[in-house]
Formats: sequence, structure tokens, C-alpha cells
Amino acid sequence: MPKKILIAEDSPTMRSFIVSAIAAMGDYILVEAANGFDALRILPREKVDLVITDINMPDINGLELVSFIKNNPNYKNTPLFIVSTEGSERDREKGLALGADAYLVKPFSPDDLQALVSRFLGQE
Repeated sequence: MPKKILIAEDSPTMRSFIVSAIAAMGDYILVEAANGFDALRILPREKVDLVITDINMPDINGLELVSFIKNNPNYKNTPLFIVSTEGSERDREKGLALGADAYLVKPFSPDDLQALVSRFLGQE
């Protein structure tokens, strides 16, 4: 059964970069959300195994999304990582303190992203 990954990223270019990097790894189902609000609408309908979110998005930002997911008993054990241009140590600490499992600063290589996905969803 392929694992399902929710990608919340408002930049179509970055979203397609993430999608193609993960698609190159093999058998994953990728669900795309253009912002945090879309991600919140998708979560109850799709059983996801991993969430990847940007921080700077319109409506509901990535930190609010992380907070919602990690405080919700239905999703709190779902691995989640942040991809963001916000690279300061403070931003990183804030994301991890809210419950993100990893924090990847943009720009990053497909290899970095793939390594994280493998770490959290290592295909059996």
C-alpha cells in the first residue's frame, strides 16, 4: 500500500519541485494543497502518512497548520516537516517547538528532501 503525503505549499513552482523529487523515489500518493486552509480541508478526507508544509502561506500559515495537526488527536502522530525560506535558528526552533519533526531550509536539493522522506516513511 503506497504511503500518502500531503504537501502544503503556496508556490506552484516549489510545490511541483517537491512533488517531482518525491515522485522520483517511487510509489507515493501525493496530495497537493495550495495553502494551509486547503490542507485543513484535505486532512479529514485523506488518511495521510506525512505532511510537508511551507511556513509563509496566505490564510493559514504553516506554523498554524503545524500547531493544529500536532494538537489534534487524529493527526498528532503524523510525521510533519517544514520547508521554508525562514532559515534563522529562531524560526527553526519555533517550528520544532510546535511539533514539526524536521525543518528544511529553502533552497534545498532533491536529495535532502528525499532523505527526510525516507527517514520518516522508509518504504518497507
